[in-house]
Amino acid sequence: MDIPTKLIIGLGNPGKEYERTRHNVGFAVLDEFARRNAISLTKREHQALVGEGRLGETRIFLMKPLTYMNLSGQSVASFLRHKPLELTEVIVVTDDIALPLGKLRLRAEGSAGGHNGLKSLIQHLHSQSFPRLRFGVGAPRDASVQVDFVLGQFNRREQVEVDEAVERAVAALEIWADKGGLEQAMQKFN
Repeated sequence: MDIPTKLIIGLGNPGKEYERTRHNVGFAVLDEFARRNAISLTKREHQALVGEGRLGETRIFLMKPLTYMNLSGQSVASFLRHKPLELTEVIVVTDDIALPLGKLRLRAEGSAGGHNGLKSLIQHLHSQSFPRLRFGVGAPRDASVQVDFVLGQFNRREQVEVDEAVERAVAALEIWADKGGLEQAMQKFN
């Protein structure tokens, strides 16, 4: 009997200067998921940090592309060529400026919505039919400073909200990964 296998991808940018920025909440969620489920995220392959573990009866792969946000799809496509999975068994965690700070939104599929990491994934996977967990990081008051905003760090008050939302995001991913599935996670966390 085949073991159920799932892949969780956190989008972000590698490097100290990007740690704790709005654009890196995908990495933050993945790091917390790895910590809570005792999965080491240290293996370097497919231009990514990859970890493997178990959650209940499910084999879980964790992936943090190291290609920078705009090229994330290259890394993910390479991984999926070596470990073929249905796209329904893959979920992407990404920041979203269209959502209020700390708001989570799970979707079975969708467009890139202007997010360059999702654009890259859609381009390289030749599909937008993969689940995603969008993590609200708020929006700048002035759209002309959007790049600086997403590459900026949270202030102390915001960080408290973000930390709480990271916990909820990990709980949502655990439900998605271990038998509950996307529908159950959506009902509980959307």
